Amino acid sequence: MELDIDPPKANEVLIKMSAVGVCHSDLHLRTGDTQHQLPVVPGHEGCGYVADLGQNVSRVKKGDKIVLNWAPNCGICFYCRKERPGLCEAFTGNIWKGNLMDGTSRLSINSSDVFHYCALSCLSEYAVVPEESCIKIPDKIPDEVGALIGCAVTTGVGSVLNTAQVKKGDSVAVFGAGGVGLSTIMGAAYAGAKKIISIDIVSEKSSMAKLLGATDFIISNDDSINRIYSLTENRGVDFAFEAVGLTQLQEMAMEVVRPGGTLVLSGISPMGSKTNLSGAMLTRQEKTVKGSYYGTSDANRDFIKYAHLYLGGKLPIDKMISKLYSLEQVNIAYEDMMSGQSGRGIIRF
Repeated sequence: MELDIDPPKANEVLIKMSAVGVCHSDLHLRTGDTQHQLPVVPGHEGCGYVADLGQNVSRVKKGDKIVLNWAPNCGICFYCRKERPGLCEAFTGNIWKGNLMDGTSRLSINSSDVFHYCALSCLSEYAVVPEESCIKIPDKIPDEVGALIGCAVTTGVGSVLNTAQVKKGDSVAVFGAGGVGLSTIMGAAYAGAKKIISIDIVSEKSSMAKLLGATDFIISNDDSINRIYSLTENRGVDFAFEAVGLTQLQEMAMEVVRPGGTLVLSGISPMGSKTNLSGAMLTRQEKTVKGSYYGTSDANRDFIKYAHLYLGGKLPIDKMISKLYSLEQVNIAYEDMMSGQSGRGIIRF
């Protein structure tokens, strides 16, 4: 479908997209698990090049290679000052209304507004985005790798390094071996975790999980909890990460955390869903539950950090990439994702 796109206004940038990751969060718009103004152009995990600038833009220039940050921040509000830029008060309201920062859209069809997703809408050849969403990365980073840094890597690796702060020798269980789960495994391996257990319903994901650092792979079933305990001296893991957003997996992950350990929820659950976590277990066993939104990241810092770790061979991000698709194949890409295909698909322009 062709849409009209207005030129960038003040403090906005026009990006010519080059690569966009196939992420489950975009599919949530279609299923209604994420409630959003419609019609909307999805896409939030992207890499591209600066094609044009609105007035007063100072962060980037034409031709720069950009990874898009779907949680831009002002740097001065309450949450930014508390080092939680992903929760920025200045941007959240307009973003979830489907607009840019002046409260309007740059997208339309037959003169009727079409809404933006995460102020990006990068499943499109061009995207007008806030200047604050643009983070310049080294030209030698492959575009596909840049796209994955924009969401899956920052969410997964960040949940390990920023939210949980996993240390060398810790034990980790990761529920889900999609893009975020695989990135979590990568982050745990980089952090020096001794035992990294990957749990998924698709056996074919075992090889990629182990390629990225998992020491063990378990098929998710009624015996998963017992198997995780058998791998951890019947104690449970120091950290469990639920990277899917399913309530039953969140509850299972809570069961395998050792007393005094931590459960990290990084998967996006359907809006309105509820998870039954035992208050008695939390109190009696002193377990901790943490939410991790975008890996508790500071994108301005972490995008560059992960890019350099990739270049240094410490984060094998490219090994996550399973298949490249054209934009015309976008529905096939999401069908492959839902069928359990291992790794992360990428839309190439």
